[in-house]
Amino acid sequence: MPYTYIVRCADDSYYVGSTWDLEGRVWQHNSPDLGAAYTRRRQPVTLAWSCWYDSIEEAFLFEKRVQGWSRKKREALIRGDFEALPDLSRRAAVQRRMADGGGFEAQA
Repeated sequence: MPYTYIVRCADDSYYVGSTWDLEGRVWQHNSPDLGAAYTRRRQPVTLAWSCWYDSIEEAFLFEKRVQGWSRKKREALIRGDFEALPDLSRRAAVQRRMADGGGFEAQA
């Protein structure tokens, strides 16, 4: 069964991947020579989030999407806070403007 997953590394960073064998892949990330170079330097890693898909193509596409997300957005996904995801997609300037009063003001 194909999965997209996020592991939390020992340095508190995140690594996003996709795989057919979730348990085996997390084990590889914790091995001295089989995991990704990024996780080999940041062991141990623990599984923070995963989701299965009908095809490896879907899992890979979601992996690539999540790799582009901010830390805050990844953490919302891990928490299951799906309502927060759209707001976290907005640029930082838009987020600040929304927090300061919400929205756009008409210019004279």
